[in-house]
Amino acid sequence: MNPIERGPRNHDALIERFIELSSADERIVAAFLGGSHARAEADGYSDLDLCVITTDEAYEGVVAERAAIIEKLGTPLFLEDFGLEGIVFFILADGTEAELFFGRESRLHEIRDVGPFRTLVDKAGILESAEFPWREPDPAEQIEALRRCLYWFWHELSHFIAAIGRGQLWWAYGQLESMRGICVNLTRIELDVEAQDEMYWKVDQVVLTKRLSALHATFCPIEKEAMLRAVVDIVDFFRERAPAVAERYGSTYPTELERLMGARLDSLVEDLRSDR
Repeated sequence: MNPIERGPRNHDALIERFIELSSADERIVAAFLGGSHARAEADGYSDLDLCVITTDEAYEGVVAERAAIIEKLGTPLFLEDFGLEGIVFFILADGTEAELFFGRESRLHEIRDVGPFRTLVDKAGILESAEFPWREPDPAEQIEALRRCLYWFWHELSHFIAAIGRGQLWWAYGQLESMRGICVNLTRIELDVEAQDEMYWKVDQVVLTKRLSALHATFCPIEKEAMLRAVVDIVDFFRERAPAVAERYGSTYPTELERLMGARLDSLVEDLRSDR
């Protein structure tokens, strides 16, 4: 089966139910469809990005009733906001997946990261000239994310050294994953792409993945020798890039911390290999 043909076939039906619900609810003044479906880039794995715009007075009430609103669209098997304000993620029993955003009529300018959209309901014409541009990475946030990369990488390495030195291979493997993720975020920042808490989030779309090819071999078995080779490759990847990225952003690179942890790693590798 062609991958683009896979996935639920109920999106159109859900959109129609969403239009009916938004049209009938007097608190909702507009609704639109964003994301890959609005950009005509959706495939069989794409979810729906839906948004309702409420009157200012009704906003908190509508958000509080988000579960009941979604139940009018279908039977939710998954319903979660992950602690985020003004958004809920859901999966219905018919297989459709969607994100529902909530906005206020007077604060359309605060809605970002939508890009092109398709109007579904517009009772007062507020969407006729609306634009929801992609947000550029915040320089201050990027600098803070870079600072965390520069220092946390070596902190994660210290945990790897402790874990593998004690023979706790699952913990050590988790530290490899953390360090690799930091390298991915470092590459995002290097390319002026916003760093993410979920480091791998859509990384294939925003990063030339050949820049990450040196990390391919670090996805290794949970075996001591393989993990030692992997950690050396990850450290080399980081060392080759991090100082230049730090200089570019005016951040302080922790040279002494690198020297300390690098020497500790070298000593560990030598000790473990001499025990064979």
